[in-house]
Amino acid sequence: MDQYIERVVDLLDPSLNRLYNVTLEEARARVLSGRPQAVREIDGSFALLARDGKTVRMARSLDRPMRYFLAKRAEGPALVVADRMDRIRDALAAEGLDGQFHPSYTRMVPAHYVVEIQLLGCPDPDPTYTRFFTPERNRFSTDLDEIGRRYIGALADEIAKWLRTVPEREPVGVCFSGGIDSGAVFLTTYHVMRLLGLSPARLKAFTLSFGEGPDLKQARTFLDRLGLGLFLEPIEAELASLDPAETIRVVEDYKPLDIEAASMVLALCRGIRARYPDWKYLLDGDGGDENLKDYPIEENPELTIRSVVNNLMLYHEGWGVGRIKHSLTYSGGLSRSYARTYAPARHFGFEGFSPFTRPGVVEVAEGIPFSALTEMDVARLYALKGEVVARGIKAITGLDMPVFEKRRFQHGALPKAQLRQRLPEQEAAYRQQFLALYQ
Repeated sequence: MDQYIERVVDLLDPSLNRLYNVTLEEARARVLSGRPQAVREIDGSFALLARDGKTVRMARSLDRPMRYFLAKRAEGPALVVADRMDRIRDALAAEGLDGQFHPSYTRMVPAHYVVEIQLLGCPDPDPTYTRFFTPERNRFSTDLDEIGRRYIGALADEIAKWLRTVPEREPVGVCFSGGIDSGAVFLTTYHVMRLLGLSPARLKAFTLSFGEGPDLKQARTFLDRLGLGLFLEPIEAELASLDPAETIRVVEDYKPLDIEAASMVLALCRGIRARYPDWKYLLDGDGGDENLKDYPIEENPELTIRSVVNNLMLYHEGWGVGRIKHSLTYSGGLSRSYARTYAPARHFGFEGFSPFTRPGVVEVAEGIPFSALTEMDVARLYALKGEVVARGIKAITGLDMPVFEKRRFQHGALPKAQLRQRLPEQEAAYRQQFLALYQ
């Protein structure tokens, strides 16, 4: 084995890391140590690779896609790491190794794990996975006021840390539908900016509209009830602009719900960019549904309320590393689907931030005693999110947040019938388009 000369190509952009308590070098050293607690204590958003000889360790936060590919060379293996498949393919092509590439051969570093690879040659040994984030479940009482205060308090803490990194004259936008998650992010951001002595005039609530979707009316009603209507800025888009082929290229995936959601993010980002060529910073509510387990269980035949309530971070990680249904190519849950938010924002040059994905917020959510609060009743589970968030917003900001019925982003921007004119439901068609990118 000693005759092999390994090579590591790190294509991750270090400037995208947002580290609050350590330097980049210190964060990499923590990942290299392989000690779960040392990695857990890295505060911020990151995708990190560290190497010691033939040992490579990688770790990422929930909001940062991170992929790798192990190529064969006569002199030894070459590990290529990037945030996107096409960057890996292009790097291999530059060295004449693209004949080895196929998207299904790429691997996703799953969120909340340190992944260790030994570059020992052929055949390649399997990576090992060490979990570094394991929140304690069911640690709170059933007091909804206390749960809400903790949850939105953690959200406010994360938004405050992020705002301190944003240059003081830069405007801040919130991707806003008037739903529970984007509403909580907007109101908490507004509150924190005032606490920090920052001008709320920098803040806007951007709402996507194709002309007939219900979100714009909902967003306007939400803000008007609180006397904050001046912050609303509609972003109009044309139905003809929705192009599933473009979305598939950008997010490098083919799951219909994620393609639909990403198409809306692309339309919103395109509209903001056209209006504001220099705008950079955007917040959104991605991760809020996952935290409070607010997805329609009846739409997924694999799920029951017991599986949703009893599995640690099921919506964040899917069935989890080491399980039969865990995808090595894509990871699972939000660990996979966060590309629907990350990739469109990056495509249009925005720096996005989803505070609900931060471990401090997820940790509070996992501490909620969902079983005791719902008694395994689906309707009670669906109602719980609005109760928790509205109580928390009242406790932290003093504002009475309107709560509307849940609606997916893509169904709020335009009616479902119009959505189907541009974005069909068939996963097979999307998968075929995706694979055609690499033929």
